[in-house]
Amino acid sequence: MNTKTLTGTAAAAIALALALSACGSGSDDKGSSSTATNEGRGPITFATGKDLTGTIQKLVTKWNTAHPNEKVRIIELPEDGDQTRQQLVQNAQIKSAAYDVIRLDAVWTAEFAARRWVLPLDESKLDPSTFVPAALETGKYRGKLYAAPWLTGTGILYYRTDLLKAAGVKSPPKNWAELTDACAKVKKTSEGKGVDCLAGQYDKYEGLTVNFSEAVQSAGGQVFDASGKPQVTSLLAKAGLQFLVDGFKQGTIPSKGVTLKEEEGRRAFQDGKLVFHRNWAYVYAMASAKDGSSKVNGKFDVVPLPGKDGPGSGTLGGNNLSVSAFSKNQATARDFITFIVSLETQREYGKEQSFPLSRTALYDDPAMIKLYPYLPVLKKSLEAAKPRPVAVKYSEVSAAIQDNVTAAITGKKTVDQASADLQTALSGLTD
Repeated sequence: MNTKTLTGTAAAAIALALALSACGSGSDDKGSSSTATNEGRGPITFATGKDLTGTIQKLVTKWNTAHPNEKVRIIELPEDGDQTRQQLVQNAQIKSAAYDVIRLDAVWTAEFAARRWVLPLDESKLDPSTFVPAALETGKYRGKLYAAPWLTGTGILYYRTDLLKAAGVKSPPKNWAELTDACAKVKKTSEGKGVDCLAGQYDKYEGLTVNFSEAVQSAGGQVFDASGKPQVTSLLAKAGLQFLVDGFKQGTIPSKGVTLKEEEGRRAFQDGKLVFHRNWAYVYAMASAKDGSSKVNGKFDVVPLPGKDGPGSGTLGGNNLSVSAFSKNQATARDFITFIVSLETQREYGKEQSFPLSRTALYDDPAMIKLYPYLPVLKKSLEAAKPRPVAVKYSEVSAAIQDNVTAAITGKKTVDQASADLQTALSGLTD
């Protein structure tokens, strides 16, 4: 990876980590039934995150050159996900026309769609079959597409090739037992002294919800079933939580793991202090840096997350694009979204920064794979990934998960008690 890509990746990583931490609203306001689709055309605004690489501005300039009467102006929202969501909610609540196209975290779709703050999109104009299927689902609410997938991604497992080789471990783990066995063998080597086994995101924030969901899915369970009912007291769901609890008890996950978010874990892996690390794709470029900032350059690789009895299942992250229900120029807004998420534009965007994008073809493109060698692994991981719960009260759902999982991994509750308490809390939020 070149340094330009590295810089963009680091920025995207921080933006993602912050976006994933966003909390939801306690309001049950369903919005105004007077919102309707219009065919207005003219200048529009694009409310998005910080354009730290300048790539989005390049794409907007390209659009503006071709559409002089329908120019787009970028409005940069705060980097902090909580603040971003709050700003978008406040504008929607007063029915402000300040934003035309808005960038939503993947888990905000249900809330914004249910409250009629964003409008359905015409799937046929977006060629839906060419999107990563799981990413497409994050833009839907009650069967309709409200947000076009743009940036996507899921967790992958980074591992130290040199340490596994020194320990005589011939292949990376495909299940949890192989992972813990590999760590035990590494620990016995001189190269493995002082190196911790596994780290993910276990601090009490959105990352813990993601890691818990992945553990449950990777054990064969589910947090919610297809009808939206919580299933965290099932044997398989409890097996996922038990894996996290046992990890802390047995030292597979270091005790300091309860303070780790994306960047803390990334730094530990990059400094050579971990055998395995669950994180997003952005870490690949940073760990590959040849400027002396990474001690593991050339000594690591990636595989899909392992599960209880075989390959696991990651949780989707990412951002999608929606048309504000209060936009005066919705026709232009819809066309601009079609332009931004098109394969050609995404390929152009992808060459400038390494945040994973939503069109499937990009994961098989030889030029893209040359730039980002992790793409085949990420593609396989995305095929098994699942979105977080589709819930209007998503923030309350996430908070309940964080409270009870934290209590379990810190020993304040047993797995059975934490699961039962979480089942009760989630049932009250989804009834």
